[in-house]
Amino acid sequence: MTFTLQSVVPWGRSFSEYVSMFALSSRDLELDILGVADGPASFNAEATAKGINVVSVDPLYSHTASEIQERILATKNTIVEQIQSNESEFTWATFSSVDELIQTRENAMKLFVDDFTSRQSGSRYLSSSLPSLPFSDQEFGLSLCSHFLFLYSMQHNAEFHLNSIKELCRVSKEVRVFPVLELGAKESRHLSVVRSEIALEGYETELKQVPYEVLRGGNKMLCVQRAC
Repeated sequence: MTFTLQSVVPWGRSFSEYVSMFALSSRDLELDILGVADGPASFNAEATAKGINVVSVDPLYSHTASEIQERILATKNTIVEQIQSNESEFTWATFSSVDELIQTRENAMKLFVDDFTSRQSGSRYLSSSLPSLPFSDQEFGLSLCSHFLFLYSMQHNAEFHLNSIKELCRVSKEVRVFPVLELGAKESRHLSVVRSEIALEGYETELKQVPYEVLRGGNKMLCVQRAC
């Protein structure tokens, strides 16, 4: 058996995880940041509290906080069962156990829900989805896409990935995608062709190792920038 999901599920990660997943430097955090497919991650809430400018987009945000909470609860058992049945696909350095991993996720999602319902959240959470985003060209210094592109390679084909990354490059100066594995802890079937095709559009791509590995072998991000 291998870890598999039929559709994208709401599952949030913390600010500290984003920093590690995307190797974010203090200079990176001074940029205007777009978080794509952030779902119920607490990155925006925690970053905002630190004075960092972040806008998050996800179709999930068309729902109310209570509806999102219901979706989280509805999918939790499935995710826990998948992790428990496929523990060998995970490393246990960042988290020492399944329980610790789940607790960290639940804490992050609670922070998200609290922030999402606050009057201060304003336009920081926008309902939108790839491959079309409601932003101007180069509006952001950095776009981050966590656990959506490449991870759901079975559900979204290479054309979707290519168009999505081109759109991210349109709205930001640099794009980082993590991880480059698909479900089952194997390299995405689309990674090679996407890198080749995006290069023809005048972009440079680089796989960079990051100080974060929860999925076994999942310690690399794809960085994309316009070639000089």
